[in-house]
Amino acid sequence: MPNFIIKTHRKHTLYTKPHLFILNKGMNSGKPQKEPFTNSFVVIFQNEEDCESIYFVAYSLWQTKFWYQHLVGSVIPFLRLPDFSKEFNPKANTMMQEHEEHQKNMATLKFLEQKEKQFHENINLINDLRRVILYRYCKK
Repeated sequence: MPNFIIKTHRKHTLYTKPHLFILNKGMNSGKPQKEPFTNSFVVIFQNEEDCESIYFVAYSLWQTKFWYQHLVGSVIPFLRLPDFSKEFNPKANTMMQEHEEHQKNMATLKFLEQKEKQFHENINLINDLRRVILYRYCKK
């Protein structure tokens, strides 16, 4: 099981070890990202493999809206650090118990993420071509 430290991210703090950020405010609380959010937790790891492995665990929890039940606050909901730590550690351990299945799921998620990126690039190219054709058509 990977060892990691969970802290509240402070602006302008640089981290030397592999790390990821987890959004802690708003309805997207729990969303993982490599770049810092303004309101986020930072999860610090000893090596890059653990970081990538936990990234997909955090991504899965965010996508399934696991953190909704732990949000507090009436106007802008947020996730507390103790609640996040208490729930994240055991959930990550249970999700990673089946190592082969976890590796297969990670590979599938990476593949889907790559295909989604290609899809968005294709949509942008189609929109650019549409604009060029319309521009030529209107210029006549």
